[in-house]
Amino acid sequence: MSVTLIDLLDERSRRPPDPRLYTFLEDDAEVTLTRGALASSAHRIAAALQSLAAGGERAVLLYPPGADYLRGFFGCVCSGLVAVPAYPPDPSRLERTLPRLRALIADSGATVVLTTSFIRSMAELLFTDAPELRALKWVATDALEEGDAAEWKRPDVTADTLAFLQYTSGSTGTPRGVMLSHGNLLHNLGAIRRAFQTRDDSVGVIWLPPYHDMGLIGGVLVPLAQGFHTALMSPLTFLKRPRAWLEALTRFGGTISGGPNFAFDLCVRRIPLAQREGLDLGRWEVAFCGAEPIRPDTLERFTEAFGPHGFRREAFYPCYGLAEGTLIVSGGAKEAAPVLRDVDTAALEAGSARAPIGAARTLVGSGATLPDQSLCIVAPDTRRELPPDEVGEVWVKGPSVAKGYWRREDESARVFQARTAQGDGPYLRTGDLGFLDDGELYVTGREKDLIIVRGRNLYPQDLESVVEESHPALRPGCGVAFGVEVDGEEHLVVVQEVDARKWDGEVAPVMGAIRGRLATVHEVRPRAVVLIEPGSLPKTSSGKVQRRATREAFLAGALRELHAWCTTTMNGADVHTERSAREFRVLASVPARLGARVEDLDAQTP
Repeated sequence: MSVTLIDLLDERSRRPPDPRLYTFLEDDAEVTLTRGALASSAHRIAAALQSLAAGGERAVLLYPPGADYLRGFFGCVCSGLVAVPAYPPDPSRLERTLPRLRALIADSGATVVLTTSFIRSMAELLFTDAPELRALKWVATDALEEGDAAEWKRPDVTADTLAFLQYTSGSTGTPRGVMLSHGNLLHNLGAIRRAFQTRDDSVGVIWLPPYHDMGLIGGVLVPLAQGFHTALMSPLTFLKRPRAWLEALTRFGGTISGGPNFAFDLCVRRIPLAQREGLDLGRWEVAFCGAEPIRPDTLERFTEAFGPHGFRREAFYPCYGLAEGTLIVSGGAKEAAPVLRDVDTAALEAGSARAPIGAARTLVGSGATLPDQSLCIVAPDTRRELPPDEVGEVWVKGPSVAKGYWRREDESARVFQARTAQGDGPYLRTGDLGFLDDGELYVTGREKDLIIVRGRNLYPQDLESVVEESHPALRPGCGVAFGVEVDGEEHLVVVQEVDARKWDGEVAPVMGAIRGRLATVHEVRPRAVVLIEPGSLPKTSSGKVQRRATREAFLAGALRELHAWCTTTMNGADVHTERSAREFRVLASVPARLGARVEDLDAQTP
């Protein structure tokens, strides 16, 4: 029985015959890797690494998605080094992408960089702005000589040995590396295989980036663990042309595939009726959906759009997970339709899930906790375990929970070693809010993203959904809502991209539509609304919006604004001015840094 990823690769590569394991779909070619070829390449790279560094040292993986990335990842694992997946900085956006790479390397203490010959040659451009990167040992794995695999020595690793650091998609200045052991990974892989009921003849189709948990663990390691073939493509390919994803599902007869909510929504919006012809999604058994709030209307629209082409609503597999729990925490029953529940909006804002009396919100269940793990809902302030239908923080414990955050002992103790008021634990504090109903988990939002306006708990995803639907000139999935505190009171701010093809430049109708819909649906007035350029909203490499990064950019004046509107109060009345948006940003960001009171500040004084 495999207890490490090295065991798993060895076991799969020795099992005859040696069929293809991965097929990489590129613009002008395809690259196929068999199990044996992957193991041979991994051993060759591992041998080279063992001559450069000692076991336990960290090696950053700097590759585009593709075969070289997987060879490098498994080579690193087989060498006994700790892999640190990262995405290469974008030469056209170095001011945004290089700082994160520098912070990640500094935090991990990496001594080695694995990459391609092309990226290695381009690295000289990075050394001017980041001279510390020159001191690292750069290894172009595609340029290594053939025939070195025999020199590989199996490292002394166990289930408790650190396999890789999964850096979370947080602020570029404060990266946090989740420490995942071989045991964490194999336990979670087993849980996923049981939940998805994978078979040797399953077929995966994955566009998710291999730098993060869903793409690397769910898209790459699960197929290896079971031994089934998977077609992989770059996330950029999918984002540029969503039909490419469904074409691959059709061509390969994909049975397992999925992504965040926005991916399904993007297919509906970007694949018109005529382009749906020829698609065959009849073999799709598990359409996993997670990593961000799941919208019931997205599930319905996707089913309506692609049901005529073989997609079944029962294929949807809503699930919940996070990097700190390796990947998956909870999921439903395969081949069962998603579980929906209507709750009263006002009651939910007050912290309870009740049957609707007035306005209602429909929630999608994320299934029950998977075997060998336990889950409970806890009041974050009192640590009291809450009964069903009461909203609190989701706490998890089990073999999939990571070892902690790299080099962050205090934070690791607080997050990974939590105990309830009754002394039960240790639990992982997920930071997510939700409630349980007959064992079914309903995730309502993220605690840090919650916007508290005059005692009401407003969930940003609900506000964002209303905003994007308020006017046709607004880009769906490209807006965020967040709170900003001024003098002890939290205020709502909305940042939203416009669609240049549908916007005539008139600001008043758009602003009026946004404010009107928020007032009608949620009875809330934004303090500021900022319209920004298309494609400029901060997002992760997998396309998820980054609310906290957007908030920081708003306060720093770093958004690519087209128009900013704000309401300020003068003599008890609301006054709407364009200039006040800048003033509000100053007043919101300066007091916390200077310890000043808002009323003592003048935004016009240098």
